[in-house]
Amino acid sequence: MKEGTVIKKNEKGFGFIKVAGAPDGSKDLFFHSNELKNISFDELQEGDKLSFEIGDSPKGPNALNVSKI
Repeated sequence: MKEGTVIKKNEKGFGFIKVAGAPDGSKDLFFHSNELKNISFDELQEGDKLSFEIGDSPKGPNALNVSKI
């Protein structure tokens, strides 16, 4: 499992995570509300710490099985 921080949350049900330990300037990781475990999208706030797995999609890497730490 990886860890990171919510850096952007869109009202349409998705957002982006800054992966802990990733080099500056690296691409942020996309997540969709369908991948949230044990927390609703409405409860999630920018700055929250998350744990997740990284998966691949046709549009690139994305976060899977996302949980709040």
